[in-house]
Amino acid sequence: MPDEVAYALAKGALASATRTLATALGPRRITVNAVNPGPVDTGYLTGEDHGAVAAMFDGGRWAEPDDPARLITWLTTDEAGWITGEVINSEGGFARWPHPAHTSDPPTT
Repeated sequence: MPDEVAYALAKGALASATRTLATALGPRRITVNAVNPGPVDTGYLTGEDHGAVAAMFDGGRWAEPDDPARLITWLTTDEAGWITGEVINSEGGFARWPHPAHTSDPPTT
């Protein structure tokens, strides 16, 4: 995301803080994780922009709020008790950069 340097830096800081907190809180049996949900359809884009982003997903649709919510809910269960210090990407195949499967242009060699 070359035009999003500040955003990328913030995400990197969050990933680092997640690992650091997990290490610090591990002896107390507290798990710390972060979820990167990718674009979620909360109504902030409409029209052509909405469709252009939807086309960047393998399934051709945005994430709905329930998509990352189910993962977050699972992370609070005993089943996920062994997972800590992780940033979990739940992006539905979102392609930040165009690739042949997401464009009508032929692949270049």
